[in-house]
Amino acid sequence: MIWSTATIRGVMSHKDSTRASVDGQLERLVEISRTMYENPEVGYQERETSKILADYLVEHGFEVERPACGLETAFVATIGSGPEVVICAEMDALPGVGHACGHNIIAAAAIGAGVALASVAEDLGVQVTVLGTPAEEAFGGKVDLINAGAFDNASVAMMVHPSIQDVVDPNIIAVAHWEVEYRGKTAHASAYPDQGINALDAQVQAYVNISTLRQAILPTDKIHGIIVDGGDAPNIIPDFTRSLWYVRSQTLDRLEVLTEMVRSCFEAAALATGCSLEVKEHGHTYTEMRSNPILVGLYGANSAALGRPMLRGADLPPSVTGSTDMGNVSLVVPTIHPMLDIDSGDAVNHQAEFAAATIQPAGEQAIFDGAV
Repeated sequence: MIWSTATIRGVMSHKDSTRASVDGQLERLVEISRTMYENPEVGYQERETSKILADYLVEHGFEVERPACGLETAFVATIGSGPEVVICAEMDALPGVGHACGHNIIAAAAIGAGVALASVAEDLGVQVTVLGTPAEEAFGGKVDLINAGAFDNASVAMMVHPSIQDVVDPNIIAVAHWEVEYRGKTAHASAYPDQGINALDAQVQAYVNISTLRQAILPTDKIHGIIVDGGDAPNIIPDFTRSLWYVRSQTLDRLEVLTEMVRSCFEAAALATGCSLEVKEHGHTYTEMRSNPILVGLYGANSAALGRPMLRGADLPPSVTGSTDMGNVSLVVPTIHPMLDIDSGDAVNHQAEFAAATIQPAGEQAIFDGAV
């Protein structure tokens, strides 16, 4: 159930006081964002980050459960009673490039918004929940939280995300995460290559097969992967190799079609090389995002009033897409996931230069605007 019109009007009538709350928190929120930037933690390992965020909410009167929902680094922070609004605080960094997707901004804005809304929760008759959501980048911590019942009583769920554009309802598509293993037989690569079965050849052939497949798929289909284990030494025929893959489509229905095509590419490589094949899910499958139109309209109007007019996802090229486990949330509760420009110059998400931009003045402004 989405909030009533009266509740929404009540929230808007308290904008001055909630904005003042965020303004008063901003120095601390920026400090937390910078601490996350300097100490990045990858999925399901966000132990220090989770503690910092949870402790901040305890300081501001929230009742906090941590760990929560069977996840070591998840937390559930609540205050007030009535219709529940859930604000998601993503925490995990990317391997190698740290907070190059700006989860430090997401988390800081989330706790800032939570504290600001808590200051008027009694007047509005609502429950505010800030949910610490681990492992968005690869595994899908929000799917774990859905399965644990964390969204069962939510009326709305929301978060913001740094980007290179301001977009109120971005194009967010479904994705499957796969781990692909080939097994063969070792042998001396120079003296007895005929006695081996080369598992690296299988991975390379699979990569070529998928590259060939790309000419026959839709422009909105996306397939990308890396080989993470290619063997032990050049003079040993590899008997085991492993790769990780993301397979994306606009909807879950289309994703089912595409994943069968991709699976055939892996199977063909196994057949050609004589290797055995195992394809395993690497984390949860994410669904497409269904942004709630009422929330989209309200957020767009509020953002414009702050001097940050928002683009619509429909106005962007269909190839400009990403995936998130917030899509799964959007299928069970009215949800919004706006993108906020952090003025990163030529840098885009998942580049180290983008991570550096999160702690510059435009990144700090995104924390403030995202929280109010």
